[in-house]
Amino acid sequence: MRLTTLRTTAGTRAARIDGARAVEIDAPDLGALLADPGWRERAAAATLFAKFPEALNGPGDPITLDPASAKIDGEAELAVVIGSPVRRAGEEQAAAAIAGFAVLNDVTLRDWQYRSAQWLQGKTFEATTPFGPELVTPDELPGGVRPALELRCTVDGETVQAANTADLVFDPVQLVAYISTMITLNPGDVIATGTPGGVGHARTPPRYLRDGARLVTAIEGLGVQRNAAQAAVAVPA
Repeated sequence: MRLTTLRTTAGTRAARIDGARAVEIDAPDLGALLADPGWRERAAAATLFAKFPEALNGPGDPITLDPASAKIDGEAELAVVIGSPVRRAGEEQAAAAIAGFAVLNDVTLRDWQYRSAQWLQGKTFEATTPFGPELVTPDELPGGVRPALELRCTVDGETVQAANTADLVFDPVQLVAYISTMITLNPGDVIATGTPGGVGHARTPPRYLRDGARLVTAIEGLGVQRNAAQAAVAVPA
């Protein structure tokens, strides 16, 4: 395994080097990653994951804080929406398959995310992932299918993430081409492109969403989400 620290416009980020690709890891730098006794598993697990539709909710809906977790964290991200079926796409095909972009917050249950080498279980709890408010086609955006848009996320009025989508390690066209090597992407499929630094889990001390917290996620040209974190009531066994 090869590891490094990337320097980005939003700060630094630990990453795993896979050939010519750098895969970001949820840590602000390599030193912070190595301070975690489970760093090997975290570094190896930095990869693609899926979400089920039940995880999605609206741009103004409450974010469910499930009682199974004490470490729920937001991740502002650019979402790519697929507009036509595509498999084994080259760059031109991948670009043509992009219908547009939207705002997404990849809210994650960190304690569940790291229970195993696979992140799925921490990424797809129900009603945790605000999506929307609009799909905006590439012709409306600077940069087109590789949009250059300011992204910002605040929690209770404090800015926790600020970056530009032009600085993504893997741009939307690259992601469509890569994922379509494995599976057919179909109209309506959504790809979350990754989050910039500033997430609560990587802070010292960590900062997680609490009942009543106000999360605002905005991407220039795509709109704003305003979501309140809301504790779910545990159902007796």
